[in-house]
Amino acid sequence: MKYFLLLLCYLSVSQSFYSRDYSERIDLKKIVEGEYAVRRAPDVRSLPDGEHYTLLSKDRKAILKYAYRTGAVTDTLFHVDKARETKLKAIENYWISETGYRIILCCDRESVYRRSWKANLYDYDVRRNFLKPLSDTEGKLMIPAFSPDGRMCAFVRDNNIWLKKFDYDTESQVTKDGAIGKILNGITDWVYEEEFALTSLMAWSPDSKFLAFVKSDESEVPEFRFQLFDGSLYPGFETVKYPKAGERNSTVSCHVYNVDTKDIKQMNIPMEADGYIPRILFTENPEQLAVMTLNREQNIFSMYYVNPKSGVSRLVLRDENKYYIDSDFIYSISFTKDNFVYISEKDGFAHIYLYTANGILERQVTSGNWDVTALYGINPLTKTVYYQSAEESPLCRSVYAIDAKGKKTKLSTRTGSNSAQFNSRFTYYVHNFSDAQTPNLFTMHEEKGKELFVMEDNAGLTEKLKSLSLPQKEFFTFDNPEGISLNGWMLKPSGFEPSQRYPVLMVQYSGPNSQSVQNRFELGWENYLSEQGYIVACVDGRGTGARGETFRKCTYLNLGILESDDQIAAANYLAGLDFIDKNKIAIWGWSYGGTITLMSMSRGNGIFKAGVAIAPVTDWKFYDSIYSERYMRTPKENFTNYEQNSPIRLAGNLQGRLLLVHGSSDDNVHFQNSMYYAQALIEAGKQFEMRVYPNKNHSILGTTYRLHLYTGITDFLQRTL
Repeated sequence: MKYFLLLLCYLSVSQSFYSRDYSERIDLKKIVEGEYAVRRAPDVRSLPDGEHYTLLSKDRKAILKYAYRTGAVTDTLFHVDKARETKLKAIENYWISETGYRIILCCDRESVYRRSWKANLYDYDVRRNFLKPLSDTEGKLMIPAFSPDGRMCAFVRDNNIWLKKFDYDTESQVTKDGAIGKILNGITDWVYEEEFALTSLMAWSPDSKFLAFVKSDESEVPEFRFQLFDGSLYPGFETVKYPKAGERNSTVSCHVYNVDTKDIKQMNIPMEADGYIPRILFTENPEQLAVMTLNREQNIFSMYYVNPKSGVSRLVLRDENKYYIDSDFIYSISFTKDNFVYISEKDGFAHIYLYTANGILERQVTSGNWDVTALYGINPLTKTVYYQSAEESPLCRSVYAIDAKGKKTKLSTRTGSNSAQFNSRFTYYVHNFSDAQTPNLFTMHEEKGKELFVMEDNAGLTEKLKSLSLPQKEFFTFDNPEGISLNGWMLKPSGFEPSQRYPVLMVQYSGPNSQSVQNRFELGWENYLSEQGYIVACVDGRGTGARGETFRKCTYLNLGILESDDQIAAANYLAGLDFIDKNKIAIWGWSYGGTITLMSMSRGNGIFKAGVAIAPVTDWKFYDSIYSERYMRTPKENFTNYEQNSPIRLAGNLQGRLLLVHGSSDDNVHFQNSMYYAQALIEAGKQFEMRVYPNKNHSILGTTYRLHLYTGITDFLQRTL
């Protein structure tokens, strides 16, 4: 009934849009250039007092202090033009000590991988209005981390940890074994960064006496090289330590540096030699370092409390799953003096559990046939837990608070996509709302939900959209051949005529726990395409998120089969609609979506006239260890499904016209995937088209390149459909 009412709502909204008079059509170049991009809320950073936050000024020259309650500027903490000895022109990032006496400023940032970077860092003494480089030694620095007392800052240079003591203006080297391609101290290797979204594995004790860090030895990790076409007569190569499925990973160990004695002690963690340490942090007790581990199969999560002096550990929490543990649950753990909260799927849905500090389960905080989709934390004074969930519908997200007695309060008031960012004391939060028609609205609220002021309403974008013939999403559901209900949306061209038959482009990602069908605002290339006379449709098949563990993990050990089955079922469903030309259905996807495009075209019995696959994985043994093994185990353990589920093995069954696209410098899904797939198509006598973007990575970024890409896809669809 909820889906039916939602569908009626969107149908009525869509009809009102179709009847309007527009003066402008959406322009592909403007989409790519970001003219229709949503303005995000400023990067709010909570100060320890819980009453103030900081923002960079629009010109990125100043750090301003604001009051949570009013949104008014109360102070300027730093300004480029007013600091003594300044050589900065603009600020790219900053960190403020808990005391507020010092600020680390970042500029000249240089990317390492997707998330990691190194930069020139500067130390600003607030009391003296004095700025100087954080380090006296040349070379860009990584992952600066203030000690809680604000008297020190740890950072990494050339894979080694260094320590700056502000009181004495001294700099000392903590580790000395760091070496490129061999030993990493405090920072993470490529696969940890990509799959655990981690760039730092350092943690200070609350009394500032100990610095814990993870050491990664990637000496035995195989290297992958790709050529760089930089205009040289003999182009060079870039090399990345990249563990593919079943290959050697980095070996990791946890260590603690004693600031007073300058000793480093290895912690005794009872983990397998090829296991993972995806997170470390101190609890509020300086004698309890929480070290979190996963076995290589990623189905056993363990959390240990380790004494930083003795190195002795004890097990506090263990969670085992017959499939795998979602690493996001590990990052959701937050501590108070007496408790910690954790998300588990032990009852078949993702729910929050409250434990004592010693790991004794107090209670299950949330329950029901729906998933918690984010855990914001727990107020240490009231024990109120704040979270986001798909309780109303898998298509929507709402924000809730649940107190110590189990009384639940819904903080979000609008149906759609809602999220929150809380301050350090859970007394204020920034609320983010959007739905399919409404660009993101960012508002400041107090803890019980009262709105204080608007931070960003995207009024400029809303006004632009009024002049566009912008099609609106219509949500729908249908049952696949197994009787499982699947959710989808479609965009119809403005001026849509039910008596006509339209070509279709199906868009999808389909990866584990992803979700493309949500009631949220999105405006991209698909909107442009719908204005070219296409129906654009999207369906979330089995394996996607917010519908419980069984639905989410049914693709385990067998990636690509059920997902492509459901895209094929969606195509057949669409083919049966009166306004669809069943002979002109295409499918496209990027990354995992590119893989499912190839699988669907090879298994769909000709339902797809054409397809576009960008940067697809064409054999899971070509992809990285953490991702592939989480869902497929190793090629040795799951040999048959690795073979049968490879698009390369199914290349001879491909039906329809294919456009294959890849960046030659893709360090994530290697160009190797498309080259081996192209070879299989050639050997099978299958004609196809291919585009290679020189020196571009997985995202093929850049206005010129993106415009070229989407223009090329549009031309391909016009020729084939």
